Amino acid sequence: MPTILDLIGAPTDIGASVRGALMGPEALRVAGLIERLRARGLSVQDIGNVTGPANPWQAAQSGYRHLPEVLAWCRRLHEATLASLAAGHLPVLLGGDHSLAMGSISAVARHVHAQGRQLRVIWLDAHADFNTAMITPSGNLHGMPVAVLAGFGPEALVQLAGHVPAVDGAAFRQVGVRSVDPEEKRFVHAQRLDVHDMRTVDEIGMRAVMQRVLADVDADTHLHVSFDVDFLDPDIAPGVGTPVPGGPTYREAQLCMEMIADTGRLASLDIMELNPALDVRNRTAELVVDLVESLFGKSTLIRTDP
Repeated sequence: MPTILDLIGAPTDIGASVRGALMGPEALRVAGLIERLRARGLSVQDIGNVTGPANPWQAAQSGYRHLPEVLAWCRRLHEATLASLAAGHLPVLLGGDHSLAMGSISAVARHVHAQGRQLRVIWLDAHADFNTAMITPSGNLHGMPVAVLAGFGPEALVQLAGHVPAVDGAAFRQVGVRSVDPEEKRFVHAQRLDVHDMRTVDEIGMRAVMQRVLADVDADTHLHVSFDVDFLDPDIAPGVGTPVPGGPTYREAQLCMEMIADTGRLASLDIMELNPALDVRNRTAELVVDLVESLFGKSTLIRTDP
């Protein structure tokens, strides 16, 4: 794991259905993300916020809401993330809504492709985010990033990584999914995405799920985690725009993060969809900071046999 973390803020809700995620980066800073990571012995650089177009809050056109604006944000995030990776650092995207992952992950894909390494994307989310213009009920681009990265979407976004698809669909491992639109469900099935929904977590437990997800991660793997805060049960994390009941508990989420940390392969991270406008006294942001600490190695005891 790189020893220098670059925090890259993206204060926009340009791709979302509910306003407020643009305040997410600052809420994470207020919750002590930088101080807590530095206390773990990590070198952290807050490189500030990427800037982009304001949210016009318009209706969808040709199946997409705010496509030009989302593209502009993603291009700037692509550049910032690529620069961090080129410096040998670990980029941490502070969202912002999940459409922005098209910018960060396309940069990761470009970097990994140039190195000839394997990419694994762990997508922690209540939603599959695999809609397209043909099947989306809303046109919101935060419901499409996995599809776009896998090659299904508007040409300009699909080609951000410099190769298509940016990420082979087989590189994704989705965990915690429990809300999928009807046509999206069929598309997920047709593309054979590796989705570990909450029924799977209920049936076999988070430990077994994460063992499957991490089974073939090795020294040649660049491990990217895209953490949508609505992955968590809204009882413990109310500060999100699209809450779905029945998500992972605090301990299940901690175990998920701890097992990822145990691999030692985490090389880039998104923290997405935190919405302080819907939070209670920054409670969700503080929980997210706690979980991110675990993602970077915090544990109750020194463990020698994970």
